[in-house]
Amino acid sequence: MLLDARRSLFLLVDPQERLLSALPGARAEALAQRWRLLLKAAELLDIPTIVTRQYPKGLGVLPGTLAQALPAAVVCRDKTTFSCLADPAIAGLFEGERDQVVVAGIETHVCVLQTAFDLLDRGITPFVVADACGSRHRESHDLATTRFAHSGVPLVTAESAVFEWLRDAAHPRFRDLAPFIKALAPGD
Repeated sequence: MLLDARRSLFLLVDPQERLLSALPGARAEALAQRWRLLLKAAELLDIPTIVTRQYPKGLGVLPGTLAQALPAAVVCRDKTTFSCLADPAIAGLFEGERDQVVVAGIETHVCVLQTAFDLLDRGITPFVVADACGSRHRESHDLATTRFAHSGVPLVTAESAVFEWLRDAAHPRFRDLAPFIKALAPGD
């Protein structure tokens, strides 16, 4: 199954300073770069976007460069639940006609994983962006992605998600997104 921009919603889970700073430096920057690409693509392609923050009092706010990259139409919500859908205010944002949710964020094995499985339980297909998700420990990330794969959760890369949303180099937004895609650094 391919992603369809008209059926998609983008969910960025807990991209906060303290969580990001717990990752190795190069990995943290690669994640932030992929988040900015996905945010820009969602903005240009009119894909609704939700950004969550896990207990911001303790885990901090969004990093400055990411906060600046947020389009005005993004819905931001704070939470204490691990799964985004366990928070009723956030869960209500997933009601509607969009049946594909592109999920990126931190930590892969906790909030991303629980959210993806709760989406599946609701009949919504989560597409986990493996190279735009991270955990403090690489083995936690790897085990979570293995679990997704064995459970039927599609895994994609940020680049493949954007190309699936675009579908054609003739898309009017392709040239706007091409520099972001070309600038992607290796993930590890």
